[in-house]
Amino acid sequence: MGAGGFVAGDVKNYPGKVTRHVVNACVLGAMGGLIFGYDLGISGGVTSMAPFLNKFFPDVYRKEALDTSTDQYCKFNDMGLTLFTSSLYLAALIASFGASYITRTSGRKRTMLLGGIVFFIGAALNAGAVDLSMLIAGRILLGVGVGFSTQSVPLYVSEMAPQKHRGAFNIVFQLAITIGIFIANLVNYLTPKIAGNQAWRYSLGGATIPAALICLSALKLDDTPNSLLEQGKAEKAREILRKIRGLNDKEIESEFQDLVTASEAAKQVEHPWTRILKRQYRPQLTMAVAIPFFQQLTGMNVVMFYAPVLLQSIGFESNASLLSTVITGAVNILATGVSIYGSDKSGRRSLFLSGGAVMFVFQVALAVLIGSKFGTSGDVIALPRWYAGIVVACICLFVSAFAWSWGPLGWLVPSEIFPLEIRSAGQSITVAVNMLFTFFIAQLFLAMLCHFKFGLFIFFAIFVAIMSTFIFFFLPETMNIPIEEMSKVWKQHWYWRRFMPEDDDCRALDVMV
Repeated sequence: MGAGGFVAGDVKNYPGKVTRHVVNACVLGAMGGLIFGYDLGISGGVTSMAPFLNKFFPDVYRKEALDTSTDQYCKFNDMGLTLFTSSLYLAALIASFGASYITRTSGRKRTMLLGGIVFFIGAALNAGAVDLSMLIAGRILLGVGVGFSTQSVPLYVSEMAPQKHRGAFNIVFQLAITIGIFIANLVNYLTPKIAGNQAWRYSLGGATIPAALICLSALKLDDTPNSLLEQGKAEKAREILRKIRGLNDKEIESEFQDLVTASEAAKQVEHPWTRILKRQYRPQLTMAVAIPFFQQLTGMNVVMFYAPVLLQSIGFESNASLLSTVITGAVNILATGVSIYGSDKSGRRSLFLSGGAVMFVFQVALAVLIGSKFGTSGDVIALPRWYAGIVVACICLFVSAFAWSWGPLGWLVPSEIFPLEIRSAGQSITVAVNMLFTFFIAQLFLAMLCHFKFGLFIFFAIFVAIMSTFIFFFLPETMNIPIEEMSKVWKQHWYWRRFMPEDDDCRALDVMV
């Protein structure tokens, strides 16, 4: 037996085409990733703008502008500044639990729409902020919007997409996140060129545009067949399934009946939050916690949140650091295309493992490069241009590996592994864990950089090694498995099968990946 790489051999292969309706539904739905990505990218750039720091964080501004010491590790370390970034993710964590109930009772579409509206209001508040309390209030509303969107969008896309292309369509959500990051980086690079000291308002206010796009998209979308069945709208669910598969009633009957069966079973579950703790859901629950936890411990969000600050800290000028983040943002988009193609061709496990290997190598390389120039004191007067170029190249290679592996798959795999009766609760746990550790990393990064110094990259490299080992042994392959038949992969896994109930109807063949 291989270590974890099994798929069920007798799973159903539902017929279906890649229709215009399913492409529109999945692409428009995945646009919910834009708001998450835009915020990931915009925060770091804004916190490196002198007018923004002078208005809201004058102590940090004075420390950066007036401190003549050459210690590059600690000059931006301020808990108030990191609270500006991290407060959004704490709000998203709390909001995800409320979003679970709305997603289950009112549908994925309405949850997406509500998330877009709240995010729009938060962005407007941030753009017009006159004091720190108004700024933080806007960030909290942004967090609620992100919590609702990340709860509903991956579920929406996984349920709409045909099984053979579920990976590619779901990764469009991650592609939207990377596009949002790139646009934010570009905005941060261009807005300081505007006369006056209001560039940060344009950057923060720009978030209203992706929020408006999400609201318009949600208004045009049909809800998923699974969600419509949960709401008791069987005929509408059949109509939508027929439309997105491009088939007639007879051809969709097998898939439709499986959805009906899953829906009826789900309706018998009154307390999904209690149900999800039962032994037979231990594999899915473990993945819903472990995968988003590890995703945040790759160190990627350090790059996305604070790339301008990080690059300034290692000797780049302000304008050069913002331009470098535009370059890394473009790399992020391009590399995500590898995952869109590969997730349904080579499988989830191979992308996880190859991405982990590359990330490990370049985390260590960054530690060596930064450590050799800054040592433990952080003292350096100037960084040679060629040396800075190597640092940026290593960052780009690290970003590309994340973009084809842990970035998209960290959202895809948890969204496709839960049975319908606990799917919304499972996705809420995924989002909550993701946001909790995003909050911790955002809040603690600058302090960690100050105290760990170049060793911070070794810290993240160790976690990359641990998470890759976890995937190798414990994650079965989920490629091309119908979402309502996913339990079969756990029944045939060398470890997880001990938690699964015996079922004579669920016999499967072991297939080594």
